[in-house]
Amino acid sequence: MSSGKISESTYLSHREIEILELVATGLTNQDISEKLEISKRTVDNHISNILTKTKTDNRVELVRWALQWGKICIDEINCCTLPNISNSPLS
Repeated sequence: MSSGKISESTYLSHREIEILELVATGLTNQDISEKLEISKRTVDNHISNILTKTKTDNRVELVRWALQWGKICIDEINCCTLPNISNSPLS
């Protein structure tokens, strides 16, 4: 994946972000369709659109893109939260 190939400004809808988060957890398209109570074909279409918008070629590149641009948070890693300064050992 080349660094010039992706952009932070890529707009994803709320539903696309929701699906992206489920992809990042390792769910298959079938699993996602069951969880969201939508057809697998709809999930397939959303993922295809997301891959196109993000200019990524596969799910691994997609998750890397999402982590890089702060679109998803996995197990409290890569979350955009600031540390509580009052609990900092330097305060």
